Amino acid sequence: MSAVLTTDRLTIRQWRAEDRERAFDLYSRTEVTGWLGRSRTLAHLTEADALIERFRQRSADPRYGVWAVECRDTGVVAGSVLLVPIPGGEGEVEVGWHFHPDSWGQGFATEAAAGAVAKGFADGLAEIYAVTHPDNHRSQAVCRRLGMTPLGRTDRWYESELEAFRLTASN
Repeated sequence: MSAVLTTDRLTIRQWRAEDRERAFDLYSRTEVTGWLGRSRTLAHLTEADALIERFRQRSADPRYGVWAVECRDTGVVAGSVLLVPIPGGEGEVEVGWHFHPDSWGQGFATEAAAGAVAKGFADGLAEIYAVTHPDNHRSQAVCRRLGMTPLGRTDRWYESELEAFRLTASN
């Protein structure tokens, strides 16, 4: 299966059935899912199969997706990066990331998100948003490293108060 995109250290690709144990290990951790709003923490390995299928469905349009982020040197899936229309939005697209704690602090989120943003702009997007839980300072730092403009708090999306950021193709 081919990559959606590659960076210096990462291969961004579709999630696969054989990733189920890693997906479960990632999305069964409250230190990860606690930042994801309405997402619930996985309790059983079989739930990872349904999660991967949902990710694959959100990736049906080649412009968008929730993709696995694989380290090129080890083959380990470090997490997910997403570039998707914001549910309930008015055509806005967001970039986001979910990484396993064993992959935190290594720059993978910034590198994967920068690749996803570049893909979005190459595919014709004029702007891309990111939203974070107000206390998720690590993700807000990723937004700043990406050069995103802080827009302040909003409850416009996801029926929750979030910190919003935007990056335009002209930045």
